[in-house]
Amino acid sequence: MRILVLSDIHANLEALEACLDAAPACDRVFNLGDVVGYGANPNEVIERSRKLGNIFVRGNHDKACAGLISLEGFNPIASLAVLWTQQQLAPETLEFLRALPAGPISPVEGLQCVHGSARDEDEYVMVAREAYALLAQSAAPLTFFGHTHIQCGFCVQKQTQLGQVIVPNYQTAQNTQKFQIYLREDTNYMINPGSIGQPRDNDPRAAFMLYDSGDLSITFYRVPYNIPVAQKKIRAAGLPDRLADRLAEGH
Repeated sequence: MRILVLSDIHANLEALEACLDAAPACDRVFNLGDVVGYGANPNEVIERSRKLGNIFVRGNHDKACAGLISLEGFNPIASLAVLWTQQQLAPETLEFLRALPAGPISPVEGLQCVHGSARDEDEYVMVAREAYALLAQSAAPLTFFGHTHIQCGFCVQKQTQLGQVIVPNYQTAQNTQKFQIYLREDTNYMINPGSIGQPRDNDPRAAFMLYDSGDLSITFYRVPYNIPVAQKKIRAAGLPDRLADRLAEGH
């Protein structure tokens, strides 16, 4: 089975469409949350995402834009984006966001999908020591997570408890690039596809990944997209300029 894994689209329609144009054939699509927030096309991105499949976990911006949580803990720019998004959401879109499930969910045996982590849907797993503690307790050998906007992975070998950080090594920061790894059956993994709509790993290209259960491979992708158009939409909507600026910075 070939599974396309998307995360943190953040209402960036241009980035999403570029990723889908570049994506290989797949059997299913998993979405790790934060479909909305920050970007200027929340309704369009949700409509497009729903056509791809029905496997979603909710992100913190999804919850906030749906009015399920307060804006406490959101920075001022993120809060303004949430309030703007709430005003734009169509009734059907709002209903969809409110119904999104909390992670973890297990759409495939031995695999779980979360937004932050399996123990806390809003947890940021940024460094190895945080990931290793989760991997040591993991009920599933493979966890797909998002939230950090950083394309990477962590793994721990079950018998030795030796850990490793996985960082894609691309030949260039230009054009569409991919980086493939093969998974070991005696190892637990946490894999982050990166953010489609607002990458924060110093690469402004949109990020996603493909999981192939047949050969136990993960293929990370980076895809350029029309950043100026996405920026223009953000500014035209009256959203904070910083949300437009950071698209070109990749952090």
